[in-house]
Amino acid sequence: MSFDFGFALSLLPILLRGAVLTVLATFGGFAGALVGGAIVAAMQRSDVKALRFIAIGFVYVIRNTPLLVQLYFVFYVLPSFGITIGALAAGILGLSLHYSAFIAEVYRAGIGAVPVGQFEAADALGLRTLQKWALVIAPQALKPILPVLGNYLIGMFKETPILATITVIELFGAAQDVAGKTYRYNEPYTLVALIFLAISIPCSLLVRRLDTTRKGA
Repeated sequence: MSFDFGFALSLLPILLRGAVLTVLATFGGFAGALVGGAIVAAMQRSDVKALRFIAIGFVYVIRNTPLLVQLYFVFYVLPSFGITIGALAAGILGLSLHYSAFIAEVYRAGIGAVPVGQFEAADALGLRTLQKWALVIAPQALKPILPVLGNYLIGMFKETPILATITVIELFGAAQDVAGKTYRYNEPYTLVALIFLAISIPCSLLVRRLDTTRKGA
């Protein structure tokens, strides 16, 4: 099938509207994953055995089941229990839950990299728990994990096309809709690839720059 540049240009407004949803789902999901990962990481370090067990079980289950299955459960199964969520909200929630399990492990590794002496010094200074974590531990743990978090953000962005399976008309979903109506596939899918590249490459370069800066510091 030939490539029609005029037809491709006419699709840009439709695909860019889909791209807005893609970006919204990505940043919404990532924000949720950052918070969820922090909660899970805190539960893993809890002195309460039940909380540690729940956190470990959550990470094990989420990391060993496909994102598609988790999205299906959130969007199609939860309504049977009286919990109905819109498609975009379900997509953001699914991405948040999925990536929070991975980000929790990133947090755990970052905290583990902080020397024990820093914890002891904070305790010796009489800092409260919140002060200790906010002023001493978090700044040291955050620096080495920033590039990793950046890579997860890019990975989440590239996984958003799966949201089309729960009727979210994001970038890929918009292209799929156009292809289904016009029976032309080259133009919409080529544009999708180009838009993903246009967003992913600068983000990848920024993450690499952060990592280089961190190692040079």
